[in-house]
Formats: sequence, C-alpha cells, structure tokens
Amino acid sequence: MNIGEAAQRSGISPKMLRHYESLGLLPEVARSASGYRQYGEKEVHTLRFIRRARDLGFAIAEIAELLKLWQNRQRSSAEVKRIALAHVADLERRLTEMQAMKRSLEALASCCHGDERPDCPILEQLAGEGPKKTRPRPGCGAESGKPRGDQQAARSALQRAPAAASCRPASGRARLPTRLTRGSCSTWGAAAS
Repeated sequence: MNIGEAAQRSGISPKMLRHYESLGLLPEVARSASGYRQYGEKEVHTLRFIRRARDLGFAIAEIAELLKLWQNRQRSSAEVKRIALAHVADLERRLTEMQAMKRSLEALASCCHGDERPDCPILEQLAGEGPKKTRPRPGCGAESGKPRGDQQAARSALQRAPAAASCRPASGRARLPTRLTRGSCSTWGAAAS
C-alpha cells in the first residue's frame, strides 16, 4: 500500500509517518520501481503502536524503547512496567505544575479590574514590570473578610514568590510562581509594607 493508504489505516498523517521513519521508529520501507514507499501490514501495525503510545503522551525516546521491547520476544515485562511507571510519575509532576500555574493565573485574574483601564497585573507580571500605584480593586485580597488589596499587592506577592526551583519546571519553561493563591493579594501585599 502507498503512504496515503498506510496513513489512513494507521490513523497517522503522511507527514508524521515520514517523520517517524526519519527518526528510525519505523524501519525504512521498500520502494516501488518509481520510488514510492510501499507499506505492508507489519508497518501499519507498528504505526498504530506508535500512535497509541503518542496518545498516552510517551516521548519519542520512550516509544523507541517500547518498540524495541515489543519486537523482542525475550523481553522482560519489568522493563516495560518501569518505563510506564516513570511516565506516570512525569505526568503527575506535570499535572502538579499545571495546577500551580492555574492557581497563579486565577489569583492574577482575581486582582485584575477587567475593565477599560490599561493597568493589568496579569500583563505586568508577564512583562516583569515593577509595581505601579493603582486604585484598589474591590474583591481582591484575603478570604478573611478584610478589605482586599490592589494590583500592587498582587505584583508584590508574585515578586516575593520563590524564584528558581518553584518557577522553572524540569522542562525549562518559565511559569508563574506558585505561592500566590486566589484571594491572597492583600495578605501578601500587607506583608510587604
């Protein structure tokens, strides 16, 4: 079958099929006299394996390891389990990071006026700008029932949040600090005064 048929039967686009082939996940296939790739059931089965592994979030390197184990009848299932559990741990770490990002964004959003004015703690935090004097926003601050703080308090809280380890996940991408939680603008702002 040609690349289009193999792609359709495996659920992978022709572009990704060629990519997986270039990475060595799929062995080089036979070519017709006119130079077109010719795929068989074995290659389609391998492509389905790759697609299912990608759907579960496995990285290319992990898929390469899993493919080798799948093709090796002398394999140890303990090795397959080790790879799967390492992936589960990575997923848990990423979920924790995403939940922290969500809490930080919710806190920033709760401190933003969200009106026609240009000042916005969300954009200021992303730009790394220092605090600006702004009018307090009702409803932004501690959950204790005290009057809530302003955008400056939100920025101050985020600036005091631990940098380095808590703001840079293993993936190396920067993210917002995790110490600021919804409703904590005035609590942190008051601590700075």
